[in-house]
Amino acid sequence: MATKIRLARHGKKGKPFYHIVIADSRAKRDGRYIERIGSYDPNKNPAIIDIDFERALHWVGVGAQPTDTVRAMLSYRGVLYKNHLLKGVKKGALTEAKAEEKFNKWLEEKESKIESKISSLENAEQKAIADALNAEKEKNAARAKAILEAQAVQIAKAEAEETPAAEETTATEETTAAEETTASEETTATEETTAAEETTASEETTAADEAPATEETTASEETTASDETTASEETPATEEAPASEEAPATEETTAMEETPAAEETPATEEAPAKEETPAAEETPATEEGKKEE
Repeated sequence: MATKIRLARHGKKGKPFYHIVIADSRAKRDGRYIERIGSYDPNKNPAIIDIDFERALHWVGVGAQPTDTVRAMLSYRGVLYKNHLLKGVKKGALTEAKAEEKFNKWLEEKESKIESKISSLENAEQKAIADALNAEKEKNAARAKAILEAQAVQIAKAEAEETPAAEETTATEETTAAEETTASEETTATEETTAAEETTASEETTAADEAPATEETTASEETTASDETTASEETPATEEAPASEEAPATEETTAMEETPAAEETPATEEAPAKEETPAAEETPATEEGKKEE
């Protein structure tokens, strides 16, 4: 019966887990097997290979044929190399001690390689983590810088918007103050104008009150002047004593008649002053004097 060393798949979808088994070549992959000699987990890095070294070496020694994948695993664990050394011992090329010495030396080198690979993988993982952290820090710093710049721009815009508003407020206050000053000046000017108008009105009233008296005085002066003119004209014509004696009587009559006119307050009552006819009444006396001559 041909036997094979192969893998039997287990595990869930996407995460396989394999058993290393000795099975009949005619059996199914996941079917009946003769013996399980190890396991294989490819989900780790490096992959975990767990093999029963003695049972694997026995089955390889009796002629069981491993698959390509299992052959690589057996070589990785040194089963095939140990089988090669044992064949040399059987042929007499090597002694058992020398074969054991070579195998131990190879095993130490292999273990050192595995350890170096594991350490390199760990270092690479730690470096990747550190790089990711540094990149995240740089991103955070850049993001914080961008936020600060945006805030600075917003503050600058707010200050720029507040400055025109403050200027407009100041201009409005100045305009209001100017308007209030102008209004106060206009009020003062209006009050002064009103006072001036009142003063002018009072002066006009006073002048109006004084005007009749002035007109009456003028009228009395004109009447006196006309009387004096009449008297001067009558004086040459009246050379005799009777005429001259009559003149004082005329003046006295005129003065007596002028006194009521001057004392009268209304200007409309000046008419009687114009109706004075003493001079006209003296004409007969003058004519009598001429006739006597």
